Amino acid sequence: QVQLRESGGGSVQAGGSLRLSCAASGSTMYCMGWFRQAPGKGRELVASAYKDGSTHYADSVKGRFTVYRDMPENTLYLEMNSLKPEDTGMYYCAADSWSCQDPRLIQKDNWGQGTQVTVSA
Repeated sequence: QVQLRESGGGSVQAGGSLRLSCAASGSTMYCMGWFRQAPGKGRELVASAYKDGSTHYADSVKGRFTVYRDMPENTLYLEMNSLKPEDTGMYYCAADSWSCQDPRLIQKDNWGQGTQVTVSA
């Protein structure tokens, strides 16, 4: 089991930057990821990081967002630059022992409470 706590959300104007953090306690999971959910939409992968150092990004954030995982601290970060209004949503941290690609396959207990990101035009 893992407990996840996100921080770092907020409101910013388009073009601005934010940094999200996700502190994990308990087990060190194979992968950790950031997902977001906009009002009226489903939860989607933003970026994920695996124990082997590999990372994955949604096409919409490539070149703007950077995900990195501090293994000793068991913390996942998301650096978000050049933010756009369409990046607005609730950002959730999740962890899994197999894959962090499909949010539907991640156990309910392996999610954080979320942190809100709002980008105004």
